[in-house]
Amino acid sequence: LPLSSQIYPIHLPRDTRTRRALLICNIEFEHLSRRDGAEVDVKGMTELLEGLGYIVDIHCNLTSQGMATVMKDFADHKDHWTSDSTFLVFMSHGVRAGLCGTKSRGETTDILSLDTIYEKFNNKHCRGLLGKPKLVIIQSCRGDKVGLVMVSDSADPAMPASSSAHTIPAGLEDDAICEVHLESDFATLHSSTPDTVSWRSPKTGSIFIQRLIEQFRNHACNSDLQELFRKVQYSFGKFPQQLPSQERTTMLRKFYLFPGC
Repeated sequence: LPLSSQIYPIHLPRDTRTRRALLICNIEFEHLSRRDGAEVDVKGMTELLEGLGYIVDIHCNLTSQGMATVMKDFADHKDHWTSDSTFLVFMSHGVRAGLCGTKSRGETTDILSLDTIYEKFNNKHCRGLLGKPKLVIIQSCRGDKVGLVMVSDSADPAMPASSSAHTIPAGLEDDAICEVHLESDFATLHSSTPDTVSWRSPKTGSIFIQRLIEQFRNHACNSDLQELFRKVQYSFGKFPQQLPSQERTTMLRKFYLFPGC
C-alpha cells in the first residue's frame, strides 16, 4: 500500500476545518469526595486541544444521563462533517464498570458504562465522523487496587489481541449501499489498567493528564497518535502504582495531528 493510504487524511486548509473536542469533567459529587485538582486538568487539556486546532466543548458535574445526553448532542454536531477527527475526554471518579455521575454512591448507582461512549460515536450514530479518528482519553479510577500489586498471569488480558490481517467479507455493495464496520477508528488511552486506581494531586492535577500533555507538546509534531499514547505509557515506567492502558483501539491507519497545518 502507498504510505498515503496508511495515514488518516487531514482536512485542509485549516481555516475551513472545524475540529471539535468534547471534555466532560465531574468535580463535585453529592455522595463522593470532591476531585480537588481536576480544575487544573481541565485547564491543561483545554489549552492543549485548542493548540491542536480543536474548539473544546466543556461540561462539568453531570449525572450519567447528563453525560449521555451531552455526548449525543455532540455526536450530532454539524461541524464533524468538515472535521478530520475528534477528542473525547472524560474525567471523573470511576469504578470497574464505568464513570461515576454526580449522584453516584459507588459501584452500582449513576454509572456511565464505557460502552455508551463507543455506541454514541460509532459509525451508525455519528455519521459525521465516519472513517475519522475518535480519540478517547479517560481519567478515572477503575477499582480500588494499587497497580504495583497486580502481578499475575491472568486468563483475562486487559489488552485485546490484535488481528494481523484484515480480511474483507463478501458483502452487499452497490451505488447506494456499502457495508462499514459498526465501530472503527477509535483509539482509547485509559489512565490505569482495569481494577486499579489513578492518582491525582489536589494542587497539580492528575499525573496521567500532566504526562499526556507533556508528551503531546513535545512529540505531536512528529509522532502518530498511538506512538504518543505509547510515550505516555512509557513515562510511567518508574511509577509502578499506575500504568495507562490502550484499549478498544480500532484505528485502521496512523493519525498525525500535524499542529500548525
